[in-house]
Amino acid sequence: MEKFLIVGLGNPGSEYSGTRHNTGFMVVDAMAEEAGASFDDKRYGFVAETSVKGRKLFLLKPTTFMNLSGNAVRYWMNKENIPMEHLLVVVDDLSLPLGVLRLKGSGSNGGHNGLGNIQSVMGTQKYARLRVGIGNDFPRGMQVEWVLGRYDSEEMETLKPAIKTSCEIIKSFALAGIDITMNQFNHKK
Repeated sequence: MEKFLIVGLGNPGSEYSGTRHNTGFMVVDAMAEEAGASFDDKRYGFVAETSVKGRKLFLLKPTTFMNLSGNAVRYWMNKENIPMEHLLVVVDDLSLPLGVLRLKGSGSNGGHNGLGNIQSVMGTQKYARLRVGIGNDFPRGMQVEWVLGRYDSEEMETLKPAIKTSCEIIKSFALAGIDITMNQFNHKK
């Protein structure tokens, strides 16, 4: 059975729950809920297992905090012997409008500490990432407050369809691969 590691980036702890920086957690939570899977507290993170048409998906919410996410990714990839091309990282992105999704097969970390750490620990930029737009409607110098701020109810209404679509993207990534999935989803609003 082919295995995939789907990593939702975020920070552990109730004080970060519902924040923009935890959008990756929200996506893998929705994926687990849809599959009827539950998370177990394991080494370096909360892990849920599910499968899609004969492919096994490990859903990971690292407990290493955002800036050390690479340690959790490396551990689970090694433990489950998952190839690099079967890694998908779901991450919040300031440079995209709220709810806009972009799937990429590789690229820079774009200033995101979680992606930066994964890149440094894994020694490559060549891994898939699903960027979920969180918008950037904040005054200059207030980026940290914005990212660590909670979504309001109106923003959540905008985000919900994006989270649902993110789950479809994850399934397509596992079944059809990165290129077909990018072609299918990247043009959608």
